[in-house]
Amino acid sequence: MPFDSMDLIISLCLLLGAVLYTSVGHAGASVYIAIMSLFGLASPVIKPTALVLNVFISSFTSWRFIKHDYFDFKVFLPLAIGAIPFAFLGGYINAPHHIYKSIVGVILLLSAVSMFVQPNKIASHIKQPSFLLAMLIGSGVGFLAGLTGTGGGIFISPIILFLGWSTARNTSGIAALFILINSIAGLAGNISSVQNLPAQLQMFLIATLIGALIGTTFGIKVYSPTTIKKVLAVVLTIAGFKLLLT
Repeated sequence: MPFDSMDLIISLCLLLGAVLYTSVGHAGASVYIAIMSLFGLASPVIKPTALVLNVFISSFTSWRFIKHDYFDFKVFLPLAIGAIPFAFLGGYINAPHHIYKSIVGVILLLSAVSMFVQPNKIASHIKQPSFLLAMLIGSGVGFLAGLTGTGGGIFISPIILFLGWSTARNTSGIAALFILINSIAGLAGNISSVQNLPAQLQMFLIATLIGALIGTTFGIKVYSPTTIKKVLAVVLTIAGFKLLLT
């Protein structure tokens, strides 16, 4: 199918979304879903496309952050153990979203407000998480990630920062790899959905990879920890309103 000007506009929007989200270690599925919905892509196409983009973008994003030592395996491991089976389960379920969207949207907006109000409040003493608590949190976030077609980064990043489990930049690296495993598990849980991938996927993928290159450069080399929290607050605000208004 030949690409037209609308495909280019969508790709540009995806690129800009990827710049914003990958700068804080996220892959951007929630904004990709919003963009594709806004431009009228068919519903069966949106979720698998967002997950496939997430797999590629989070692979690149996690590699860049981990390469620069912005990662904490002791925090990541229990989260991942809890998340993988529940992300698979969430991906398998095709449930109506209206029940949980409002609740999650409000939670994201409250998290964003706290980061806007206290952007300088970075934990002075990093605490080692309880393995069991981290597994339980990973399970809940993994399920939401699979169910919504996102990687769960919009949920896990503010939790890690709020609980003081890691620094702002390390949280970006943890979130990036966490998103990757959830996206793979969620896609595996609904593997039949890949038959709905659009012809424009290659164009969308190139656009988001360019955005990821720009965004991760900002996150690694330009942003201060305080700026990371402010950008994360913007990301949470966008995701929160997206859930409440769509």
